[in-house]
Amino acid sequence: MLAVGLMSGTSLDGVDTVLCEISGQDESTKVKQLYFKTYDIPESLRTKIRKCCSRELIPVDLICSVNFELGYLFADSVKSLCKDANVKLEDLSFIASHGQTIFHIPKPYDDYVPSTLQIGEAAIIANECKTKVISNFRVMDMAVGGEGAPLVPYSETLLYSEENQAVALQNIGGIGNVTVLPKKGDTKKVIAFDTGPGNMMIDEAVRTFYGKKYDTDGYYARQGNLISSLAAELKEHPYFNLEIPKTTGREMFGEHFTKSILEKYHSCEPNDLIHTFTWFTAYSIAYHYKKYLISEYGLKKCIIGGGGAYNSYLLELIRNEIPEVTVMTQEEHGFSSEAKEALAFVILGNQTYHRSPSNVPSATGAKKSVILGQITYPTL
Repeated sequence: MLAVGLMSGTSLDGVDTVLCEISGQDESTKVKQLYFKTYDIPESLRTKIRKCCSRELIPVDLICSVNFELGYLFADSVKSLCKDANVKLEDLSFIASHGQTIFHIPKPYDDYVPSTLQIGEAAIIANECKTKVISNFRVMDMAVGGEGAPLVPYSETLLYSEENQAVALQNIGGIGNVTVLPKKGDTKKVIAFDTGPGNMMIDEAVRTFYGKKYDTDGYYARQGNLISSLAAELKEHPYFNLEIPKTTGREMFGEHFTKSILEKYHSCEPNDLIHTFTWFTAYSIAYHYKKYLISEYGLKKCIIGGGGAYNSYLLELIRNEIPEVTVMTQEEHGFSSEAKEALAFVILGNQTYHRSPSNVPSATGAKKSVILGQITYPTL
């Protein structure tokens, strides 16, 4: 059957939209990517999303409106993809939509309970595209004691497990996250967690200084130098003291955090700040590999996906930090770095479609395996 996966991540690069052919379920799942494209988020909507994700007072009418605005944007992305791929909307069996994360609280603090909020109204997508929509994947995992993230380990286990060696699947989107797949037959469990910032802090600095969305291939970072005092400060970030499994997001490494650093180090050269943020992403990945993965799993292979895979300077820094690990990209492995997460939600949606579980408790900390997501049916 045909299905579309939608992913709009913390980096707000665009709406990743993938058309797949998928069959089977559980270990018999077979999936083939047919067409992929990233559709722009209008700058006016991007600004609204950033405001919704900030830790400042947010008017509830803004979140209410953006929920529907994103629903229409996601629906338009599906329509455009199907038109580009010459596929009829009625031929789709389902659309799997991750939604746009507004806030994520993996652990309780103050008077707040563990919770998560993704928006992008599924009813709008279902009505506009005339097919069922599977969405809101994270909440059921949290209902049974998990952190609601990461969810991609299920799809990665199906697609990337190897007979003779462990493999790390490192995604570098707005946030960095890794899934470690033990070699087949190993008694160790699949583990996954967020490694810290991905492109988020880099993008914020580039947007502030140059008015651009991201640092293309590390252009600005290459021209800068490490700010040693800032590097030392970043190494002391409390996220590094948390034990795995753990998750993070814009609430910890987003605009508020990054702007506070830019203000504190306002006398430094812009490219030096961008360089240091790029180094910090590489450092945070290497720190967790050295602490948890390289010795424990005999890890020698890492496959990188997400937008960060296209920043060759970032990859160079990662390779310098962990020379004992072969670092390659999804493209070198025959997949698409950009499509990886959208495709993952097609697989998760397929599990929900068949009433089968798809969380990985050893990765999220959930008490048991559960069926993820909610199904919204189109109007008749």
